[in-house]
Amino acid sequence: MTSNSYRISADIGGTFTDIVYQDRESGICGAAKILSTPDNPALAVIEGINSVVPEDAKIDFFVHGTTVGLNALLTRRGAKVALLTTENFRDIYTIQGNDRGEIFSIRWNKPEPLAGLEDTFTVRERIAADGEIVTPINTDDLDRLVEATRQNGYEAIAICLLFAFRNPEHELAAEAYLSERLPGVSIAVSHRVSPEWREFDRTSTTVMDGYLAPVVRRYIETLVGELSHRLPEGLHVMESNGGVMSAASASRTPLQTLLSGPVGGAIGGRALAEKTGRKNLICVDMGGTSFDASLVIDGLPSSSTETKLEGLPVQISVVDIHVIGAGGGSIAWTEADAARVGPQSAGSKPGPACYGLGGTEPTVSDANLVLGRLDGANFSGGEMTLHRDLAEKAVGEMGANFGMNAQEMAQGIIDIINAKMADAIRTITIRRGIDPRDFSLVAFGGAGPAQAAALAEELEIGEVIVPVHPGAFSAWGMLQTDVRHDFKETLYGFWDQLEVSELEKRFAKLEADGRAYLIDEGVRDAAISFERSADFRYHGQEYVLTIPIPPGPIDMDATRGAFDRAYDRQYGHSSPEGRVEIANLRVAAIGKLDRPENADPETGEAGPTSSRMVYFSGREQETAIVDRAGLAAGSVTPGPAIIEEGTATTLVPPGWQAEVIVGGHLSVTRTENAK
Repeated sequence: MTSNSYRISADIGGTFTDIVYQDRESGICGAAKILSTPDNPALAVIEGINSVVPEDAKIDFFVHGTTVGLNALLTRRGAKVALLTTENFRDIYTIQGNDRGEIFSIRWNKPEPLAGLEDTFTVRERIAADGEIVTPINTDDLDRLVEATRQNGYEAIAICLLFAFRNPEHELAAEAYLSERLPGVSIAVSHRVSPEWREFDRTSTTVMDGYLAPVVRRYIETLVGELSHRLPEGLHVMESNGGVMSAASASRTPLQTLLSGPVGGAIGGRALAEKTGRKNLICVDMGGTSFDASLVIDGLPSSSTETKLEGLPVQISVVDIHVIGAGGGSIAWTEADAARVGPQSAGSKPGPACYGLGGTEPTVSDANLVLGRLDGANFSGGEMTLHRDLAEKAVGEMGANFGMNAQEMAQGIIDIINAKMADAIRTITIRRGIDPRDFSLVAFGGAGPAQAAALAEELEIGEVIVPVHPGAFSAWGMLQTDVRHDFKETLYGFWDQLEVSELEKRFAKLEADGRAYLIDEGVRDAAISFERSADFRYHGQEYVLTIPIPPGPIDMDATRGAFDRAYDRQYGHSSPEGRVEIANLRVAAIGKLDRPENADPETGEAGPTSSRMVYFSGREQETAIVDRAGLAAGSVTPGPAIIEEGTATTLVPPGWQAEVIVGGHLSVTRTENAK
């Protein structure tokens, strides 16, 4: 390192916390992995920073991804929340929508709401669909909610009144009344959380924000307090939309952090696509606990304006990520005389059996160690020692149930987890009409590069890219993003009846809101830009497609044509002669961050050349062990080989080869005689 100023990112996972640091002067990046500390995630972050950045160095930018909110939702450990809605509409959240999640299942039940009917309160008020006040709000009705909050210990209140996205006056009045009488109780109001139509979806989004707000705010306050001595410039948090925001903003809009952990890899994929010229990528992140899959199409991460979590709709902009329980720590187990792997994970404590920390159940990492694919003496850059004898004992005991030795059982565990991950990739490709053979597979996470070639074989993908610092690539991706916040407004009507001047006026208002927000975040006015889009559908349909609208004067015909083409790509047909409705306007306000270009990794001195016996397809083969630090640009490593580095191990099977390409990334492809 050459300067005294660094940019730092941290990805806090279930097993490891990944740290990436960038020298601001040279642009050179480095990475480290630290065992996570679930009881206090800040401890692992502090340990990681202290291990890579000198105490007297300046950290002028710090960003991290967190799964605190997501974990609170998945484990139902959020705040106790009450819901306030319009009189006679108490059942909106309980009844939910008319979408049956599994239409052929007789056992399907609606998702469990985060606030029950007994936690739902009403107030006399009514705003019409055009925003006119029909019935003024009766704040005396709120006294029952005040008393119930004091008696039942509600930590948060979600306010979602009918058509508040058209006129927020009544929600603001209720918020002021409750805040005065219930200091310290978190209050979420729908016109701020999601100013968008669809009553159940908006209610669900607001309740989820209220449910998560106290948990996320406590976590951020703790992290800021513990890191304040190292972070004079403050802390930033990844958003679900792929941007970053300040810690203060994350406290105000906690719902935006919901998927902040996994999105870094997709943003890293975007930077990799730009650098390498590969515009279509399948990005897979296999860590210790989960397997995350996402797409980069035409150089941009696939994204949505809504998602579902635990079956409940959430109206937020998100990078599309499919997550399953499959990682290096996934536990292999037996059910009905069959072998299963995951979704349960050994985590960081006690961890896989080979960690020697008390874990006794066989995991994917144990299987890879038994097959010789991991070096027990050089795991995590030599920071950890893996115990092969403990791994063989755990895997062998399970194998005995099936008449297999440890190596055969280990191969079975690997085959099962690979099949699960391949199916997850099919979910976001083949089931959407996308051919994975047209994509390169980007493999990262601590366990991803070891499984990538087998996944590519399964899906007939021709190229695997193993990026720089693969075990910490999600954290690396966090350093490639900018400040971003999304603004939206419901505007319903026929596209051919709208005036361009009305659209321009409404977009200008959203952009003014976005500019004010980013300036408050400390972004320079000259660094601010906007991306416009709108939601469209054919007349008579229910759901919409979001279509980008280029900057400058709005071309109504060109926008309509873009919708027809997008519809045809999505569904295989279109109706250019049909009428089109617009539903929502959207503006992404983007603040460009000042950051250095990423320097190519410096080629270091390679470790001594060696080899060991490794199992491939049930047969031991002598395999070259290669130090990635010693691979120069353009160098080719034929398989079978194992390429080792501090954050991950890349497996190059027989019939494959690895080449160092632009940016220091590895391109792993089949050799000619293997095709």
